[in-house]
Amino acid sequence: MLDAISSTGERHTIPIRIDQLARLFNSLDPTPFHERDLDEDAERFIVDWAEEAPDDGPIAIVVQLPSGEADTAVKRVVQDAIRYNFESRAKQASRELRQLLREGRRALFIGVPILAFSLIASQLVTNLSGEGAFSRVASESLVIFGWVANWRALEIFLYDWWPIMRRGRLYRRLAAADVQVLAY
Repeated sequence: MLDAISSTGERHTIPIRIDQLARLFNSLDPTPFHERDLDEDAERFIVDWAEEAPDDGPIAIVVQLPSGEADTAVKRVVQDAIRYNFESRAKQASRELRQLLREGRRALFIGVPILAFSLIASQLVTNLSGEGAFSRVASESLVIFGWVANWRALEIFLYDWWPIMRRGRLYRRLAAADVQVLAY
């Protein structure tokens, strides 16, 4: 159903050869063609191969249909559907990123006071109990507890947001891709 990818010059081309137009779309989606979701396999194929495209070059998606199905109206439907699908995915990634950053702020709002309390408590334990083994264990445990309370916020702000940002950028590039429909 789906063919391989090629890169010509500066434009990265993803050819998709299908035997009927309906295979390009999710069969369970009842909305009109131009607003329908792409079939999972077709979308995954496009995304997987678009990830291999250079970050700075444009992407072209070439959908090859049987000659009986590749008329002007179908071309417009396919172009609109692919654009709509990836614009929707880009918006979804933006919402996901906003929600993740909101979660990170909440985690930071909770974690920083706990860290401050833990550092103060650690210092108090050291000052009140001296330099004994129990005092050192309790003091270090409080410091560790304070940093663990910030683990999720640090994880979000250092690592978790990158893949979502990258995926959103890829979806925006795919939404802006030059979509061509050719007959075979």
